[in-house]
Amino acid sequence: MTDTTRNVTRELAAFLANLSFAMLPEAVVARSEELFLDWIASALAGRAARPVVALERFAETMGPATGPSEILVSRRCTSPLFAALVNAASSHVVEQDDVHNGSVLHPGTVVFPAVLAAGQSIGATGPDLITAATAGYEAGIRIGEFLGRSHYRVFHTTGTAGTLAAAAAVARLLKLDEDSMLHVLGNAGTQAAGLWEFLREGADSKQLHTAKAAADGVLSAYIAGDGFTGAHQILTGKQGMAAGMSVDADPARLADQLGERWAMTETSFKYHASCRHTHPAADALCELMHSHGLGHQDITRVDAHVHQAAIDVLGPVTAPRTVHQAKFCMGFVLALMAVRGHAGVDDFDDATLNDPVMRDWSRRVVMVCDPQVDAAYPQRWLGKVEVTTRDGRTYAARVDAPKGDPGNPLSRPELEDKALRLAAYRQAATPDEMHDLIKLAWNLRDMESIHSIFADGLGTRPKQDATGVRR
Repeated sequence: MTDTTRNVTRELAAFLANLSFAMLPEAVVARSEELFLDWIASALAGRAARPVVALERFAETMGPATGPSEILVSRRCTSPLFAALVNAASSHVVEQDDVHNGSVLHPGTVVFPAVLAAGQSIGATGPDLITAATAGYEAGIRIGEFLGRSHYRVFHTTGTAGTLAAAAAVARLLKLDEDSMLHVLGNAGTQAAGLWEFLREGADSKQLHTAKAAADGVLSAYIAGDGFTGAHQILTGKQGMAAGMSVDADPARLADQLGERWAMTETSFKYHASCRHTHPAADALCELMHSHGLGHQDITRVDAHVHQAAIDVLGPVTAPRTVHQAKFCMGFVLALMAVRGHAGVDDFDDATLNDPVMRDWSRRVVMVCDPQVDAAYPQRWLGKVEVTTRDGRTYAARVDAPKGDPGNPLSRPELEDKALRLAAYRQAATPDEMHDLIKLAWNLRDMESIHSIFADGLGTRPKQDATGVRR
């Protein structure tokens, strides 16, 4: 697996270590502000969720009672390690955090908790945070693509590649050099973990995956800064990640167009509050029902034509026992779309989970592996559905870019609306607080230092030039 002609891991490490704010195109800076807001809103929506409460208690027991870094859902401050741990878990609860198609990675839920926690501890500037987050996205996405489709069948890429993404982001924030960045990746890679088995039982492990990825990223970067060494070939070595976690790894993906192709701008926002694998079919079903004037009572069967990975992830969940498991059930998500016309964060609750209408309708859905859809995946997530009506008619629909994809993006007003809804879901922030946070997110590049999100309004005043005009 080791590339004898190019040391692609070192190429990646050099790029990450030398990345500067001045190198970032405007599109990357703007997208980082949008992703930051989207992540914070997702983190707030996880407030009071049982797995998050458990990790909050763990942080309170094991971590310091005070510190520079804020746990967003409780407003309590602690060390960067424990703040990253809880914030990462919280932002992965309601299934509204961002996703990158090609790597099948949720980068925001591991990168932003780590860089915000570390950034608060060192008083990083807005540009510092943006640059570090970009490094994390670029590293994690390329590593996820490198590990390939075979990796995702067993491993949750956000837990594995996500650990290295968080580590690279914090290392860039700490301004570690190229050699230290290699050690950071080695330290993170040897800790990377996350198995899909939890889905069969509706266990809480998905939140543990992101919590550990973000916290272990912080750990990996800080100890490397103090000289703690890691394997330089943790990705491509004979006993590295690819050797144990993949059969189709492609080392060339690690250094793919570094500095030219910005993977952060390829990242999608999630419109529905469910597993991303359900979104293409959900959009296609909604479009089909609208186009043909069908109601949920008119439909007796839905064939959702999907890629194989959707079956691998969603297939074990046919009769969800928990609200979170329902987000990974194609039948349940399509039932929400058919009956209510949406699958938002407020649609997933115990009453809906046990609603006989939803249960009955969900059994009408069958997933079929479609060769065309599977061939396009993971670069493109196509949505194809075919429905049969009570009177024997059949209709089909296809969606090439689900809502939230770069080809069908959410506008800033739509992102603001989503953020307000997510914050209101658990009453984690007031509308006034969120309006202030939205305003500050759109000016993240101008923040002189990052402090408490709510107490200080994210940072100090925007920078001014000699004339006193904000820039």
